[in-house]
Amino acid sequence: MKYRLFDFSGGDGELLTRGGLERVSDHAGAIGQVLDELRAGDWIASEDDLAAVGFKTIMAEGCTGCLELTTDVVDAMEACNHVAPAHNPPYIRGIRLFAEKMPSVPLVGLFETAFYQWAPEASMRYAVPPSWHDAGVRRWGFHGASHKFIAERSAELLGREDVAKRARNLYVDDAGSPVNGPPLRVVSCHLGGSSSIAGILNGAAVGNSMGLSPQSGLPHNNRVGDLDSMAVLHMMRRDGLSIDEVETTLCNESGLKGLSGGHNDIRDIVSEAGSGNADARLALDVFVQSARHWLGAYFAQLNGLDALVFTAGIGENRAGIRAAICAELDQLGIRLDAEKNEAAEAGETVISADDAPVRVMVIPANEELVVAREVKRYLDHRRN
Repeated sequence: MKYRLFDFSGGDGELLTRGGLERVSDHAGAIGQVLDELRAGDWIASEDDLAAVGFKTIMAEGCTGCLELTTDVVDAMEACNHVAPAHNPPYIRGIRLFAEKMPSVPLVGLFETAFYQWAPEASMRYAVPPSWHDAGVRRWGFHGASHKFIAERSAELLGREDVAKRARNLYVDDAGSPVNGPPLRVVSCHLGGSSSIAGILNGAAVGNSMGLSPQSGLPHNNRVGDLDSMAVLHMMRRDGLSIDEVETTLCNESGLKGLSGGHNDIRDIVSEAGSGNADARLALDVFVQSARHWLGAYFAQLNGLDALVFTAGIGENRAGIRAAICAELDQLGIRLDAEKNEAAEAGETVISADDAPVRVMVIPANEELVVAREVKRYLDHRRN
């Protein structure tokens, strides 16, 4: 459980303090501990000093965007528990506990699917009958707050304030602010325990490697990623597996864990691969191959690339994986500076060769700031 406290009295949001708790088993106690920490640091006198609590919510049936987490909205989240079993249930428990502990404080969620509202329909549609599509079987896309931050910050670093402004205002006016210069084409790689890759044109997403659920796309730490739908039916018929057994396998025993022989922490997998563990090596190779697949897909859809950005735990901290993803892509304009890549530490940095056509960057994730900004906008809009 992580938290950040922002003050918007002076502008875009000043980070006052941050913290987090590991291995949480008692969520009610954890919420109380967070409030105690904020009071002990003299950041608040009571929870009534908070204008709102913002959540990076995943998905809800029939709704997206930035919404107050009313009973109806939380119920709509609960209707998607079977699609996002690793994400929605703990979020819902937390939201309901916050509502009990601080009933006078607005609870607002920025849904991960919101960033993809303006993606081309062809990028988000599955080839299923209309009745399935109407039931929500489509590509939704996730990690929206992370990729939205990359859309904003990469444009700023590339000197394109027009695109940065459009990205910041995307949820305010559906079309976004106008872009004055040539198109800005970015691929954002959010690589971590959960990974996704997004194509971004002029600050707006054109698609995301995740589809109907956060279980899809790249292999995750213990979730399968992309899989032919017939594989599920095949294994159910072949081994007599139940729906619950299949769900457990795909959501808890697959991904990097399933490939590597039981390791789901990238540090352990890299260490094992370096010691000659062939399964661990294969896990890394499959992960890299999948990332390159999606990078190529968005390169084609965007008709070129101006920037490739790595973010999140693996993206920010694993030079070897960044190098493997970028290897032999010089014909696409992607060439790393090996020394810059190896020397990259915490913070924003450029790791491409000085004369490379595509700027390759590492930008730390800042999903919390995006959530806080959108919650502030929601509150301002509600007051007006």
